[in-house]
Amino acid sequence: MDPNKQKEQFSNAYLQAVAATAGYNICKPDVDDDSVDWGIGVRGGGGTIRSPKVDLQLKCTSGDILKGDHLAFALKVKNYDELRCDDYQVPRILVVVLVPDSVNDWLLQTEDSLAMRRCGYWVSLRGRGETTNTETVTIHLPKADVFSVDSLQGMLNRIGNGGLP
Repeated sequence: MDPNKQKEQFSNAYLQAVAATAGYNICKPDVDDDSVDWGIGVRGGGGTIRSPKVDLQLKCTSGDILKGDHLAFALKVKNYDELRCDDYQVPRILVVVLVPDSVNDWLLQTEDSLAMRRCGYWVSLRGRGETTNTETVTIHLPKADVFSVDSLQGMLNRIGNGGLP
């Protein structure tokens, strides 16, 4: 399999593991023509918005993008423009899964555990300004914003109460 396809499949598995552990439903559009790879939602909910949902663009890289307290990820301008809009009914985020350089280091398995190496980070680009760049925009994702069960639950709670991710 092509290494980029491996990264795509690994990041899909990471997202599915986080959403399943959180107890949330996921959906995958048949075609990604709007910078949405996945949707995650919770049935019911206790806030002011029933069945809150978030859409996301999912990326995966093994590149040297760690820069102190953040990741510096080069995102295509098309994706940037579609993720920065502030008039979507369902909020959108970018999730970047970082993996080790060697595919042999992505997964650690014993009889007692299965560990996926590295992790994903998320950011909302909502309301960001236009760019004059023609190919990519460097997005800074804080290392503190790990895409985890806790962060996903917090995000959907905020959305369910009428807030943003």
